[in-house]
Amino acid sequence: YKAENVPLLAIRREPWHAAAGDRWEGVRDMEAAAVALGPEARRVFLTIGRLDLPAFADAPQHHYLVRAIEPIGDRLPVPHVTVIQQRGPFQTEDEEALMRREGIEILVSKNSGGDATAGKLIAARRLGLPVIMVERPPKPDVETVAHVDQVLPWLVAQGLFVTERGV
Repeated sequence: YKAENVPLLAIRREPWHAAAGDRWEGVRDMEAAAVALGPEARRVFLTIGRLDLPAFADAPQHHYLVRAIEPIGDRLPVPHVTVIQQRGPFQTEDEEALMRREGIEILVSKNSGGDATAGKLIAARRLGLPVIMVERPPKPDVETVAHVDQVLPWLVAQGLFVTERGV
């Protein structure tokens, strides 16, 4: 894009930030998250999507509750896996009830930001549960906006889009 002088804009949600009462441990990737769970068997809530599940196959001692939008198939070949197929948004009260019902001891999440799935973090805080937060991978240094509503004004400012009023 730079070599060709093509304007590039990324839409990136603001990441979540720990609040008072949160017990977060930040890790760089899924492999580090699996290691951070420790050697003792725990009841783990994985809210990372199905593609990153194989990293946890190296920690088969845990009991995993996996929430994914699509079926996970054989992506997590360990003895104790329960799968919930759901798409957000998720309400805090429902998340808290789920964690209580399943006896969750620790939550693993990607730092995706946004409101649709933030309820799990509030629920973990209320329950005093630790959270392993997988940080975002490095991204190219390009101009960014936080919301899709900011794209059209950016396009207009770049002279790449003309509105009906000619603005």
